[in-house]
Formats: sequence, structure tokens, C-alpha cells
Amino acid sequence: MADNALGRGLDALIKKPSKKESKEEDKKTKKVEIKPNFTLSEDKMEEIRKEVEKNPRISLWSAKSAACLRYLKKTTPEFSISNEASVILEDAIKEKYPDIWKLFEDL
Repeated sequence: MADNALGRGLDALIKKPSKKESKEEDKKTKKVEIKPNFTLSEDKMEEIRKEVEKNPRISLWSAKSAACLRYLKKTTPEFSISNEASVILEDAIKEKYPDIWKLFEDL
């Protein structure tokens, strides 16, 4: 069925997406949270625990976070970037991945 655009003004120029196009666009822009759907063996869990006990450090790259934390370091007496980053990161990970967090509560 062809639409007659004559006399419709701007409506004739603006194409409304079909339901199919709209759903495809939603898929492109929607954020999907990925959750692990597998279980690690006890051997792997123990391997992770040993690795973390030897070296609990992680590296991050975030210019804005680094700038904010360095600002706090220079303006707040006895401020520790490592301690603050640890608290913030732990809270975020615990909230986003509560099931995995529970696996390592004993650390």
C-alpha cells in the first residue's frame, strides 16, 4: 500500500520505523548485563584463592578516576588512594556480581 505524501507536510518526510526496525534498533542500543552461567570446579576455585593470597593486586586504567583520587590525595590529610579504590571497587563488584562475591567471602 503506497502512502500519498501530498498535503501531509513534514509527516511525508519523516518515516516512522516499522515494528521490526524499532526492535532491531532497541537491540543495538540496549545494554545487556552478562552473568556467568557456569560453575567452576573446586580445583579452579582453590587455584583462584591461592593466586589471590599471593598477589591480591589488580591494575586499572581510568584517567577520570585517577584524577579524582589524586585530587583527594592532595587535598585530604591521610587519604589513601588504595584504600578508597578498594572500598569503591568492592562495593561495586559485590552489587553487580553478588553470587560470585559469596563464593569468595572467606578471603
